[in-house]
Amino acid sequence: MKKIIALVMAVAMIASVAMLAGCGNSNKDAAKATEAKAAKLTMATNATFPPYEYKEGEEFVGIDVEIAKAIADKLGMELEIADIEFDSIITGVQTGKYDMGMAGMTVTDERKQSVDFSDSYATGIQAVIVKDGSDIKSADDLLAEGTSYKVGVQLSTTGDFLIGEDYAKAGKEESLITKFQSGNDAVSALASGKVDAVVIDNEPAKSYVAATQGLQILDSKYAEEDYAICFAKNNTELKDKVNGALKELIADGTVKNIIDKYIKAN
Repeated sequence: MKKIIALVMAVAMIASVAMLAGCGNSNKDAAKATEAKAAKLTMATNATFPPYEYKEGEEFVGIDVEIAKAIADKLGMELEIADIEFDSIITGVQTGKYDMGMAGMTVTDERKQSVDFSDSYATGIQAVIVKDGSDIKSADDLLAEGTSYKVGVQLSTTGDFLIGEDYAKAGKEESLITKFQSGNDAVSALASGKVDAVVIDNEPAKSYVAATQGLQILDSKYAEEDYAICFAKNNTELKDKVNGALKELIADGTVKNIIDKYIKAN
């Protein structure tokens, strides 16, 4: 009987040790998973906006992509890029699905109500694309009294907001503005005659015009803007870390070198 009791106790002890070891391994695995998750920096973007973000084959490239990688490296994190529709970026960041949004995004008072922004890292110009020989000779012509030009914009971009506001102030019909999911779709609509002009950032405008015969960019600017990275309002710790890294990258010339790589001086 003593032998049986001793055997039972030994088996119970072995099972207990095994259970504790299993729990220990489980806790370690959970800790590793948490650490791995914390080491990733997820960036939401819309990769149809050259030279800020676009794809070469399966690879993400562009100004925003390289700056984001430099920030992640400085913070000792791994950059993970999510390519989504532009108008879904702020919602995704707000809900915590993505750590930050970086997509040639302009700082506006309206967006500040939903998200926080880093310091600006680039300045963009809103340009107007028209067909060769168009009656539209300057940005002001779009808003001239008595005109009813059809304008294409990318949904939820600065061009979208500005044209919407300006057309409303000028008493022009909202139906004259067509919103597209991408800048490429807007430019295709211009080329096919569905709209009379497209308002979009100047650098992507150059790429689209170079790739599409019969289009030109007007000499006059529609607007000038600052680009920054957006964060959820409750994610101050990450915003401050990223902003600190960004400031260092601006100070040491890294950001300028990246921008100069993609945007050549005229």
